[in-house]
Amino acid sequence: MAVTGTLWAAFIAIHLFGNLKVFQGAQAYNHYAHWLREAFYPLLPKLSVLWAMRVVLGLALLAHICAAAMIWWRGREARGPHRAKIRGARAWGAWLMPLTGILIGCFIVIHVLDLTLGLGIQSAGFAAPISDESFAYENLVASFRRPAMACFYCLVMLLLAIHVAKGFTTMASDLGAMGRRWRATLALIGGLLAVAILLGNGAIPILVLTGVLS
Repeated sequence: MAVTGTLWAAFIAIHLFGNLKVFQGAQAYNHYAHWLREAFYPLLPKLSVLWAMRVVLGLALLAHICAAAMIWWRGREARGPHRAKIRGARAWGAWLMPLTGILIGCFIVIHVLDLTLGLGIQSAGFAAPISDESFAYENLVASFRRPAMACFYCLVMLLLAIHVAKGFTTMASDLGAMGRRWRATLALIGGLLAVAILLGNGAIPILVLTGVLS
């Protein structure tokens, strides 16, 4: 579970870096989105890198979900039929990761339908990419001009930040690193990434709604 979580954390960091190009304007952001579609062409076919990333991340997500379900089930079986109820902060902590994980999973589906595929819930101004141009910036702005979608995105970024920070604190145990220094280092990395998610990704819909990004 730590391996798949680390893979997704790396993707989130890279995706965040790409998202920050939105602050450079439409041309920079669209150029980045178009580059992803043609990365390493003509050495590799167009879209090959993008689809390779999608397949790897999809398999990692599936493995992550299966591992989480297995850990939950084993913990439930280990406590036996007469297990005591967990209350207070411990109860919230026990439900924190699965709850945020489920909501993040729902967000991934919505996000793909909205900004990648343009199916069902996309904005009225959605434009699919063409062979030599991407409209990622325009699609993003059009989507976040809808207050409900912008608020939903901000909420999920908060949940994602919590999930990432908590995940890094438990990663040391999953990887067998028991030293205090290792735990502190991983907790710091998780905390920094969580803050970056909130400040970077979370700022985008707010700036669109306020008209700073248009």
